[in-house]
Amino acid sequence: MTKANSELHYLTIREAARLIKGGELSPVELTQAVLDRIDAVDGDLKSYVTIVADSALASAKEAEAEIARGDYRGPLHGIPLGHKDLYDTKGVRTTAQSLVHRDRVPTEDATVIRRLDEAGSVLLGKVAMFEFAMGGPETSLFDQAKNPWNLDYVTSGSSSGSGAAVAAGLAMGSLGSDTGGSIRGPASYCGIVGLKPTYGLVSRYGVIPISWSLDHCGPMTRTVEDTALMLQAVAGHDPRDAASAREPVPDYSAALREDVKGLVIGVPAHYCYSADAGIDAGTIASVKKALQDLEGLGARVEEVHLPSLEYASVANNVITLSEGYNYHLPNVISQPQNYGEAFISRLYLGGLFTASDYVQAQRARSAMCREFRRVMKRVDLIAMPTGHRPPMRYDEYETGSWLHWPSFMAAFNQTGMPAISVPCGFTEEGLPIGLQLAGRPFDDATTMRAAYTYQEHAGLHKKHPSL
Repeated sequence: MTKANSELHYLTIREAARLIKGGELSPVELTQAVLDRIDAVDGDLKSYVTIVADSALASAKEAEAEIARGDYRGPLHGIPLGHKDLYDTKGVRTTAQSLVHRDRVPTEDATVIRRLDEAGSVLLGKVAMFEFAMGGPETSLFDQAKNPWNLDYVTSGSSSGSGAAVAAGLAMGSLGSDTGGSIRGPASYCGIVGLKPTYGLVSRYGVIPISWSLDHCGPMTRTVEDTALMLQAVAGHDPRDAASAREPVPDYSAALREDVKGLVIGVPAHYCYSADAGIDAGTIASVKKALQDLEGLGARVEEVHLPSLEYASVANNVITLSEGYNYHLPNVISQPQNYGEAFISRLYLGGLFTASDYVQAQRARSAMCREFRRVMKRVDLIAMPTGHRPPMRYDEYETGSWLHWPSFMAAFNQTGMPAISVPCGFTEEGLPIGLQLAGRPFDDATTMRAAYTYQEHAGLHKKHPSL
């Protein structure tokens, strides 16, 4: 990798787009620089499970030719991306990191992959994940991605490879998926931005599911501005997704400005600031400091009471595991040996829940939705830590420990509200901490605007891991 190329992999999408549009940067040069970065560090990082270098360079050459003749498609034209390995990619193996799908090669693209292709982006390959978007770092196929800030630490899940690749400069952006925090958790642990859009805003057609009523698809990037660019390309109604909404798609980039004056941010302190519940004191301190900064920038922060949060994790687990068990039952019966222990031991719990358990979980979800609607009439955003603690070491991780963790993310899968994680600090060991902001349904723009304002003030997006 040349000295010039060594600086290209940490360009933001917006920065690279400006250079490409102005003829100062070739999509081929950019794609080659990121492929060189993958060659240099991914042997240790393990963020990719499939790399399509030849087709990526061919796509970059095509993008370069199109731009040269004046057919510029927009800010993703010629931008190299890598996506979670549960998005169907025509002709490229899509496994969900499981032996169950080790030889699965889709014949068509997922809707969002097609939309990114139409925007001119370059597919670098498929990145690692927790098996079938659930379970833990152990999977039945491929190595698990490591945290680029310290390879001994986990990336969180399930969009583990997306978080690692984007943070380390091995992709300029990635599509992750989120059923209980699987975009926001890795974004927090890897020090990047991750958005779970409003439920129904982004199509899930062609995405291997785990929970039809909780799954969300969304972007993971190094900056909020890049997240807005990716969301712009993939958002919008899709008749092939039964849950797809018909809401209009605004100009998300135009909505970004360093301005939170007049915004009211609600904090459920009773739930997210309790050290007695096992919540890391350093995480609480970083989030409180971020909210003080937002107050200094013109927002108003006030406490809100949301008692139903106490049931968010339990309800999310019952719904996810019940729906997931139903989806996987044929393969669980025919080939249980092809599932990893971490995944199938968790999935089996779904077979133990009764119809009454599932209905009760959905009733708890309905109560939570009503409670949030009431609170969101007087606040614009809800703020909490993204996670209850910073990243943990691999040797600290125990299968089943998720049952004991408080979740600050699961509630927003159940309410369908947009929620974003943005870096808000680092531990003494140099590991990232995330601030989570959630907004009203289909007001993803305000959610991103507040995150953008904080990002530009804090400047933490300019820090990169040393590999």
